[in-house]
Amino acid sequence: MWGRCGKVGKGELPPKSMVFSDPKPVPAGHFSLPQNSPFAVAAGTKRPGMDLSAYIRDVPDFPKPGILFKDITPLLADPAALAMAVELMSNPYRSKDIELVIGAESRGFIFGTAVAQALSAGFVPVRKPNKLPGDTRAIEYELEYGTDTLEIHADAIARDQRVLIVDDLLATGGTLRACCELVEGLGGVIEGITVLIELGFLRGREHLVPHGDVHALVRY
Repeated sequence: MWGRCGKVGKGELPPKSMVFSDPKPVPAGHFSLPQNSPFAVAAGTKRPGMDLSAYIRDVPDFPKPGILFKDITPLLADPAALAMAVELMSNPYRSKDIELVIGAESRGFIFGTAVAQALSAGFVPVRKPNKLPGDTRAIEYELEYGTDTLEIHADAIARDQRVLIVDDLLATGGTLRACCELVEGLGGVIEGITVLIELGFLRGREHLVPHGDVHALVRY
């Protein structure tokens, strides 16, 4: 549960005035915070109909010529926009009994940990090679030019644990597909994939169909 800022002694429960109930689910594509949303209070706003795409700017020719980069740093810097994004990424899964949220390095960590907290779930990082200290499982996947590798701790997921996979962007689907295969390889059950942005023209969603439904807030 979420609470207002305040001091609570060790081992004490927060007073009722500090506790919020879980907000009701919001339909996909509807960018209004529920009236009792903890994020509406935390962000200091209840602006209905906020357009999250207005907080995503285009940066041409980055990281190389010909690429139009979707920069989310303005959204991350705005408390209300960030709170709404986390809320809407979480809402479809509040009744799914999510036990773990998976986020891939590195922007998946930003939204993954916030969504995990919103769902009262744990968070598991998927990292680039040689970043995790324990026994790992690895997967190599294709990029537009060449390949890359991701790793997860071998004991990070118990068999049949209910998992939500989170990232900032769905493009070609390579990274998210690799995450799905790592989760399934450890016996986890994927309840969904939630992202802030989907580049629909790259058709990455098609590569994720065998693994779970995709929920995207902003589509291009």
